[in-house]
Amino acid sequence: MKRALNVLKDHVAAVMDVEFSPTGEELVSASYDRTIRLWSRSSGHSRDIYHGKRMQRCFSATWTADAQYVLSGSDDGNIRLWRAKASSRSGVVSARQRQALEYSETLRQRYSHMPEIRRIARHRHLPKTIKKAGEIKREELGAIKRKDENRRKHERKTVGKDGRMSEREKMILAVEQ
Repeated sequence: MKRALNVLKDHVAAVMDVEFSPTGEELVSASYDRTIRLWSRSSGHSRDIYHGKRMQRCFSATWTADAQYVLSGSDDGNIRLWRAKASSRSGVVSARQRQALEYSETLRQRYSHMPEIRRIARHRHLPKTIKKAGEIKREELGAIKRKDENRRKHERKTVGKDGRMSEREKMILAVEQ
């Protein structure tokens, strides 16, 4: 309890709901910023972002029992059904299709170290308002980081400690005994 296991960062507004998948390897979160995000348990950033043109603030999100779909409930009174893997298709897959999918996945994994491939794999379209809010949030966090760094540089040094604290340690405010 001295530090957080992981800090997941990407939402630009309050997170209203979080739930683990039935496999325990992924999470889904619903946010006030009108997005649903899917997270890998071990990474710090979301792997997929779901949003809709008419979707309002999201208050709940949950996985189906087979971990194939995500359900979300929003302020506009609608329940939406999303694929857990957006690019996957449901239904019967022929042997030829399956072989083509496996081949393309193998290529994706083999060349994932290349910057161009990594950029393409990481790219997600976001609505203008969320992209702008993310840029503002990044700018604010950068200013706070610079301020802390300047304060650390110009403060009197304490013996053996440079004043830095990891992001995972910052989140723990108090431990109940």
